[in-house]
Amino acid sequence: MAKKVLVPVDSSEHSRQAFQVAATEFDASELVVLHVLEPFDVYAVTEQAVWDEEYLEGRERDAEQLLEEYEALADELGVSIETVLARGSPAREIVRSAGNLGADHIVIGSRGRTGIGRVLLGSVAETVAKRAPITVTIVRDEG
Repeated sequence: MAKKVLVPVDSSEHSRQAFQVAATEFDASELVVLHVLEPFDVYAVTEQAVWDEEYLEGRERDAEQLLEEYEALADELGVSIETVLARGSPAREIVRSAGNLGADHIVIGSRGRTGIGRVLLGSVAETVAKRAPITVTIVRDEG
């Protein structure tokens, strides 16, 4: 039995599925929902998008709203959660946060990419599974 389960989340459906698995199939005494806010948006190619304070504040508000949505989902499922907002590279921050929070299990969603999509885009879930010193369960969305 895992005592503390860390569930990294974003706004994707595969992330939501991973949270539901963690909330309903794991008998953890603590469930921690983590969102990692990357300091640079990889899709933003303009200098303004990278350095604009208003842009960054908007992303922070979006991240906080996302965590509130997970709190509401937890209430619907009848579980209590702790939410954490971290900043940095997602895979690195997930592994670091797991250690800092004393998690003994990570449940993470994955799009289930294969072939060239996986090679070009990489996989946060795969990187976490390789680097984490604790058990990682990957919930795949093959869709």
